[in-house]
Amino acid sequence: MELSNNVAFEIFSWLPAKSICKLKLTCESFSEFSKESTFKTKQAHNLFGRDDTCFFIQPEQTRQGFEKRVELHSLPKEQQSSGIPKNVLTFLSNSACVLASSNGLVLCHTINNNDKLELFVCNPITKSWSFIPTPESLQINYSNFANINLMLDCSRDSPDDFLVFLFENTMDYYFSPKTSYICKVYHGKEGVWKTMERRFFPGGRNMNFDMPVFHNGAVHIISDSGDYFGKSSPFYKPYIMSYNLEDGTSTMLELPREATKDCPAVWCNMGIFNWGKVTSYSNHRSICLVKLSKSAFTIWILKDYESASWKKVFKVRVKDLGLKEEKDVDVERVGFTVMNGGDLLVFSTENKIYSCRLDDERFKMVEEICKHNCGPNPRFISYSDTLRSCGINAQTMP
Repeated sequence: MELSNNVAFEIFSWLPAKSICKLKLTCESFSEFSKESTFKTKQAHNLFGRDDTCFFIQPEQTRQGFEKRVELHSLPKEQQSSGIPKNVLTFLSNSACVLASSNGLVLCHTINNNDKLELFVCNPITKSWSFIPTPESLQINYSNFANINLMLDCSRDSPDDFLVFLFENTMDYYFSPKTSYICKVYHGKEGVWKTMERRFFPGGRNMNFDMPVFHNGAVHIISDSGDYFGKSSPFYKPYIMSYNLEDGTSTMLELPREATKDCPAVWCNMGIFNWGKVTSYSNHRSICLVKLSKSAFTIWILKDYESASWKKVFKVRVKDLGLKEEKDVDVERVGFTVMNGGDLLVFSTENKIYSCRLDDERFKMVEEICKHNCGPNPRFISYSDTLRSCGINAQTMP
């Protein structure tokens, strides 16, 4: 039985990009229509909001810069159907830092010896990339890596567009008070930076820009938990600050009291992530808060946005997860992330990465994913392979 081109077009547009590339080698007719821009656009649209299959991991950012190492690992049972070409991963590891990923695109900046910073967006599967003009202020502050606060968002209605957000801190010292950030937005389809009229006001604390959550028309950023305010200060406890992407208003979102009762404390490790799924029928996304303290993970989800009402949904001590080696139990200050709308908690130990199921089907089931060489507290960036366009002036990667 032969499939019509229209039926084949629809079926294949739901496949991961790596599987499509394999099919192109065996089917000449499929190879032809897979090159069409309409097919690439539809495939990227179909996979938006679906589960990520891989994640990048790299050493923690320091004030001295980024170490040249980027690893990509697939989730269990996804090794055959997902991933990126080895030569592309080698290129990224040798010459770039991965900053963010969204719907198959990866935002990076170059790492070289001439102190010249270059930004680019690439699609590792199609081996295409597009350079982004580097704002002058970012070039000036390149020596202070703490000022590179960049984010990528591909949730726009147009599948050919993407947005890059830059929050510019003009202060010279990382630990100086942050009164406000200038927000600049790069539109991939137009190829220009635009400055928001209103600045982002983060409160008094340093913000963790490397784990933004886009939700409810705003980007949400969690503060650190350091002990450097008096109890009378409104910024004594850690918090989330949102920045509305339409009108530029900044709003504080309080964390659950249980999560902050032992804060401030430098050893308290917290992060925020997307929770819930996006489908063609509904959007049930929210925000989840993950706290790692005293070798125990606790997770809350935001039940009501307006009242900042949270609900605790998960708590487990790491030693109760049954990790294979005793030395893996001490996981203070390690990297972690929540993937696929709350299905998985992924975390690192000294040299291994594990996943813990959070869904009802296999709740608290732990699986070793791989070993890693990214040191303590590495950064996780989830990734899904699509055929999404890199925007205007896209070229073939070297």
